[in-house]
Amino acid sequence: MDELSRLLEEMIDENLIQVILSNSQDKAYGDKLKLRPVMLRGELMFQSTRYAGTQVFHFNHSRQEACALIGELLQGKFRQGEIQARDRSAVVLISKKGKMTVKVRQKACDLPQELSHNREKQYILKEGCPVDFLVGLGVQSPEGKINKNKYDKFRQINRYLEFIEDILDQLPGEGTIHVIDFGCGKSYLTFAMYYYLHELQGRDIRITGLDLKADVIRSCNELARRCGYEQLHFQVGDISTYEGADRVDMVVSLHACDTATDYALEKAVRWGARVILAVPCCQHEVNRQIHCPQLAPLLRYGVIQERMSALITDAIRANLLEQQGYETQILEFIDMEHTPKNLLIRAVKRQEKPGHKEAGQPHMLKKQDADRSGAASLQETMELLGVNPTLARLLDRKEEKA
Repeated sequence: MDELSRLLEEMIDENLIQVILSNSQDKAYGDKLKLRPVMLRGELMFQSTRYAGTQVFHFNHSRQEACALIGELLQGKFRQGEIQARDRSAVVLISKKGKMTVKVRQKACDLPQELSHNREKQYILKEGCPVDFLVGLGVQSPEGKINKNKYDKFRQINRYLEFIEDILDQLPGEGTIHVIDFGCGKSYLTFAMYYYLHELQGRDIRITGLDLKADVIRSCNELARRCGYEQLHFQVGDISTYEGADRVDMVVSLHACDTATDYALEKAVRWGARVILAVPCCQHEVNRQIHCPQLAPLLRYGVIQERMSALITDAIRANLLEQQGYETQILEFIDMEHTPKNLLIRAVKRQEKPGHKEAGQPHMLKKQDADRSGAASLQETMELLGVNPTLARLLDRKEEKA
């Protein structure tokens, strides 16, 4: 019995929490597959959920069928598997040449197992399972209990990791993944990102956190050392003047104030980052600029103008990223009841498929025409509103230099 088969036989049982297969090699089959244990009519079964585009397929399997399914899919359909059980976790990575790497990590977890068919949503990081950085940041007790005043932060961290999980396939499958977090602050989410990508997913990851507050940076570096996170570093620096990298795979900017978000987005575009995640904060610039007689009856109310300006700012940013070759979405980060700063801009670099350059020429020409039309329409809208945001000016400067 080979290493993978032996691992599956040992871990796919009543102690399993979930299996996640990603980095699909066959998009027609599916983008991702999840497997979890369920009790059906008193019998332990394993439910698979396959995600293929907008479709979702559910099937129930016996233990033997589940082991065979995961083993088969990891040798043909997917290049990455994450297996989480109560007593340990494992990551299986398949290189482009077919070489398999298996990493197993022992852990202690007091989380009660939930095997109902229609169970509540499960978080990536779970209460009852102590995680070193969560304990160090005061979110968890050493026993894994969430501190009373940190439940919202715990939910936010898990929601953020779901966004990371969604873009895993867009990050390089081999080599070191370089991530920069602009305006990292106390770095709850920076630590969570490192833990998820390196400890749970087994990726070779290097993360740099940047912030202006020297005392905060010092505390973050100390915690990273205590946790043994060797490729997580923090440094004092200004987003607008940072020039410490030539290539970055993912740029993160969470709650960078006002135009600092624009500088982070411009640098991400300049580096050709594959993924951008930004949660803007304190969008004052457009609020100061906006002047539109047609909207004057609405903008006479200060709070309305402030909120409209924030939404307009993010919509313009998303459009500008689209023009730079990114598939861009604006998503709800966490519920409005927790904070009004709850929108996340997620942009993924469009990749041209190898061998399709000539075949896709007509399509590319249509796309270029659509981009030009979109750019002209956006420019008209900005002129109507009387605004010229920092990101637009930075990208114009970039085009002039090119």
